[in-house]
Amino acid sequence: MKKLTSDEIRDIWLDFFKKKGHFVEPSASLIPNNDPTLLWINAGVSALKKYFDGTMTAEHKRITNAQKCIRTNDIENVGHTSRHHTFFEMLGNFSIGDYFRKEVIPWAIELLTSQQYYGIDKDKLFITYYPDDKETHDLWVSLGIDETHLIASEDNFWEIGEGPCGPDTEIYFDRGEKYDPEHLGIKLIQEDIENDRYIELWNIVFSQFNSESGKKRKDYKPLPQKNIDTGAGLERFVCIMQDAETNFDTDLFLPVIKEIEKKAKYRYEGEHKISYRIVADHIRSITFALSDGASFSNEGRGYVLRRLLRRASRHLSKLGLETGELSKLVRVVSLTMSHFYPYLLDKQEQNVKSVLEEEEKFSSTLITGEKMLDEIIKKSPLKISAEDSFKLYDTYGLPFDITEEIANEKHIEIDKEGFNILLEKSKELARNSRKDEQSFALQEKDLLNFKTPSYFIYEDEIIQSEVIGLFVNGKKVDEINSSGEIALSKTNFYAEMGGEVADTGEVYNDSFKAKVTMVKKANHQQHLLHIEVVYGTVKLGDILTEKPDFETRKKVRKNHSATHLLQSALQSVLNDNVHQAGAYYDDKCLRLDFNYPKKLTEEELTKIERLVNEKIEEGLDVYCKIMKKDEALKLNAMHLFSEKYADDVRVIFMGDFSIEFCGGLHVSNTKDIQLFVIESETAISSGVRRIVAYTGNNALEYLKSKQQTLNEIASLVKLNSDKGVKEKVIDVLNELDNCKKTVKSLEDKIAHYKLDSLSSKIVSYEKYDLLAETLSDLSHQQEESIVRNLLSKNNKLIVFLAVKNGNKVDLIVARNDELKEIKAGKIIQAIAPLMNGRGGGKDDLAFGGASSIDLFDKAKEKLLEIIHG
Repeated sequence: MKKLTSDEIRDIWLDFFKKKGHFVEPSASLIPNNDPTLLWINAGVSALKKYFDGTMTAEHKRITNAQKCIRTNDIENVGHTSRHHTFFEMLGNFSIGDYFRKEVIPWAIELLTSQQYYGIDKDKLFITYYPDDKETHDLWVSLGIDETHLIASEDNFWEIGEGPCGPDTEIYFDRGEKYDPEHLGIKLIQEDIENDRYIELWNIVFSQFNSESGKKRKDYKPLPQKNIDTGAGLERFVCIMQDAETNFDTDLFLPVIKEIEKKAKYRYEGEHKISYRIVADHIRSITFALSDGASFSNEGRGYVLRRLLRRASRHLSKLGLETGELSKLVRVVSLTMSHFYPYLLDKQEQNVKSVLEEEEKFSSTLITGEKMLDEIIKKSPLKISAEDSFKLYDTYGLPFDITEEIANEKHIEIDKEGFNILLEKSKELARNSRKDEQSFALQEKDLLNFKTPSYFIYEDEIIQSEVIGLFVNGKKVDEINSSGEIALSKTNFYAEMGGEVADTGEVYNDSFKAKVTMVKKANHQQHLLHIEVVYGTVKLGDILTEKPDFETRKKVRKNHSATHLLQSALQSVLNDNVHQAGAYYDDKCLRLDFNYPKKLTEEELTKIERLVNEKIEEGLDVYCKIMKKDEALKLNAMHLFSEKYADDVRVIFMGDFSIEFCGGLHVSNTKDIQLFVIESETAISSGVRRIVAYTGNNALEYLKSKQQTLNEIASLVKLNSDKGVKEKVIDVLNELDNCKKTVKSLEDKIAHYKLDSLSSKIVSYEKYDLLAETLSDLSHQQEESIVRNLLSKNNKLIVFLAVKNGNKVDLIVARNDELKEIKAGKIIQAIAPLMNGRGGGKDDLAFGGASSIDLFDKAKEKLLEIIHG
């Protein structure tokens, strides 16, 4: 077996299948394109789903790829096992109605065992197959696989819900007795026992049946076209080819591990390996996700990234590294993976900044979480519920172990078992979600084979055209009398795309009428109108009148065109590097997401808004040209860098102020927009901002609403008009601030009064002075202030206070720094139970809680017993 680098292994795979007539599909972005069912691309086939489920017709029937993937459903296993990762690469080869079993299995043997390629010893390979799939069994035998290396398993059938399914065959590599301490041998595969001896290299799925609920597998109908879907984990391949103990001990992870080791307090060995591996794995996910356009946030994939970063940061800290060191590892990952992913180097410095910024925020996140925990404790002083601790963990990012530690310090019970139950439920939801994400819709050959052309007309006019296709749930029908999809020879109904909503409206003739509620593109680009029949029946060949809701479309046009002006205005006011990161326009508002590192100032927003309105007032003609892409690019026409464009592109011109690739609907002159008003400018993630704005009458209504709010504020602060509102509000806020200071001053005076009265109650003993008293109605801050003031005036003082606050009792034990032999934390642990409480803390200062103050004297006696030995 050859010893190869990870880059060589990947290259050999792609080159092999290229020679077999496969198109090498570039690794798709980790962020799914137009697939709301997926949070991340999480399998090699995910980016090709559109070809397998019939959404699009594949240009190539044979495809190979090395697809980057992210999965975080079992994040807690990363670092603790040999092969769990959040980021990984899947090598794959796919046939879409082309070759099948008799081709792919011989290719597998050739690629794996030939010295021209990987050169793996055939005797090291073990194969599983579906028991009824005799053809697969016989093929492996004919290619030289020993019968004793073939294992039949009922589990070798790929099926997730209804839809495409079929038998599969898995290829394992035997690492030998060294990784089989109990000498179980092939039993490890037969009984599916977790092990490090037999490593699954490659799974080949023969997608040939259509799964239907309620039917036995033997009764499944064949698919209209048979497909091949395979997956091989690169990290496992590299581990085998480099004879490494685990995936982490390969050239994919070791550069990061070695970089950490340069500054770490502990070497990459023993229990510390877990922290090294967690950091090495998570920083790969973070680097790739950021490079593909993801960003840190509190929801969706942004939250996943944030969770990965926080976990990596904590483990880096456990190894003794300072905040900021994680961001430096981005450069190591970028360089290590740059052979196949050179774009990482282009994004490197931006990613370093993003990670550094997020690292520095982590401490403030903890502070927020702790504040939320304090609120929870105020409401429930005796116990933190599972729901509250899980909310802190899941919503505010406060790790459970920190919540548990704080609870122990405050002598509050915490429902750990309940938390774990909620966590498991969350994981189960994630697992089910992942299954749903991977499932493909029922393949329907009718839509796949529907190629009759249809043409879209941009003009606002009522037209008539012929019905050329009728479908219900993807199946071709001769007529529709309730609901379904229709295609027409030409249509003026816009299909949802590019951030612009679809048209709605109606289609009709003398005997039929239906509402059009949605328009989407079929896989051969025809506009499919989803209809809800009002009356009558529509048949193939019928002539229908098409009437979109032109009034709604008019508002959409304004918002879309205004978005183009806004994009150009952003570049004019800010800089040329500002680009669109997402957009949405309907009849109510427009929304533009764009890359920019900081919040826009009021002055900048005013300039942008003014510039857009100036261009509206200028009355620039808006027109389109169909141009060669290269010609359009020479004009610096704006476009989405992540989008793939045909050779001929539609370009929208607004004078010479805005030139942009676009297939959407627009006004004919910028004056048609009438008015543009920015409603908000916010951050939606690190480095990405969002502007929401209104046009036309919606803009006017928004301004009226703002004026009404301003008038109401003026009335609340006793003004007759909106003049002077700002100054008056500032006065009110200053007054409120003064009130807060007065309250604080009064609290300090109360604490000082208590301090004076307590000083006289100190009792002197031979070696120590002791103050043991009960108090009431003090905040935690006041309690601590009193204790520290007392200690500052007496270098041999021990303090024991029990403070009754409503239904709970706070306990404090403290001593002066010079009394090293007194351990406050241990003392409170011993005396708090005597008051039906708990406590803990440091040697010099410890806190606890109790349910009753009545047993204070008993606790005081125990304290005296401890300090006097």
